[in-house]
Order: sequence, then C-alpha cells, then structure tokens
Amino acid sequence: MNSPESIELENIGENTNEAKNGLFRNDTGEMPMETRRALVQLLSGPSLDGHRHSKLWTTLLRDEIVIRKFFCELFLELVVDRDMQVAFIRQADADEDGIPKLLRRTQLTFLDSVLLLYLRKQLAQAEAHSERAVVSKDDIVEELKSYDKSGNTDKAGFDKRIYASIEKIKKHNILQKIKNSDNRFEISPTLKLLFSAEEVQNLTNIYTQIKAGELQMDSAANEGDDE
Repeated sequence: MNSPESIELENIGENTNEAKNGLFRNDTGEMPMETRRALVQLLSGPSLDGHRHSKLWTTLLRDEIVIRKFFCELFLELVVDRDMQVAFIRQADADEDGIPKLLRRTQLTFLDSVLLLYLRKQLAQAEAHSERAVVSKDDIVEELKSYDKSGNTDKAGFDKRIYASIEKIKKHNILQKIKNSDNRFEISPTLKLLFSAEEVQNLTNIYTQIKAGELQMDSAANEGDDE
C-alpha cells in the first residue's frame, strides 16, 4: 500500500513534464508552475489566502507534503489553517545554535503594535457576524489619535507617525486595499493566527491603561519583532 507521502509525490509527478522541459533558461527545477507560484506567494507573504488565491490554495493542499519539505530545508515551518483557508510560513523554533534566519524581521513601534491589536479586534468582530473585515483609514486614524499624550504640542508629528504605521502594515499586506477605494481596506485573516486570545486580552488591558493615563506609554512601548 502506498503511503500518503508517496501518493502525494505521485500526484505532483503527474504535473512535472512542464518543469522537466524547463520553465526558463537553465531551469533544473522539478516542480510544476502552479506549485512554484504557491511557494512564491508564501515567501512573499504575509499569507496564502484561499479566498483570494483559490487556485493556489487548491495547489497547496494537493502538494502540501512536498511544499512543507521544501520549507523545512530552509529552516521554515509551514502553517496551514484549513478552516480559515489561510497558510503562511514562520521561522522554525529550533534550539540548535547557528541556524540562519531567512525571514526578515520588522521592528514594531508602539503605534504599530496598537494598530495591529485594533485590526485584530476588528477582524474578530467581523468574523463573529460572518462579515468581511473591512476598515477605513479614517477609523484607524481616529483610533490611534486616542493614544496621543494630552500635553503633546507636536500634533503634526504624531499624525505623521500614525500614517507611517498604516503604510508599514499595508506594506506587509496585513491591510489589503479594496478595489476602487483609496480609503478602505480588508484585514488579512492571517492576523488572527498571530495573536492568541490571551495575548489580545493582555495587550488590551495595557493599552486601556495607557489611554486612560494610568500607565506611561514609554514604559509599555518596548519594541518587539514581527516575522
């Protein structure tokens, strides 16, 4: 009896004729075009969304074993959530010293973290009502402005930091522009996988204290890394 792995390899082998013929000059790869496209989407990030990339999602499920092995060779872990139809890669959690880090890490400011938490909560609310998670730039700006210090005289500077945070999150495709709209965005479902319910609650408590003036922003704004 064939193992699931051998079956998977047989399935992918059915589509490798085009790769053996070469997809480009000096091509020595064996994967078919659609499998490579799925790999590229996962590498470019932040995720492969089955609702937005239906063909790539089908390819991912078909060739999951081979794709997962490919990323393991790069010290990366493939995460697949079939219920949400979302997949992404993250750096493997290894104890071995000297393992190279392929994924670029982005330093988050306090406002970046606040924005991500706000978007995570909006995503949860939308899912509870079986709706698309859509947010406007105006709503984001209004939310982040509530964290401005009451004595701050550089309002223009704070606004500049807000817009910089929005652009950073857009760059990482957590905010995805809605067609024919410059002011409205859909929130990537990947964000749900990056924050656990406990982390959301803990961060919410901290940021609520900051907003109320009970905690200094500087004491809670230790910058972290986001893969």
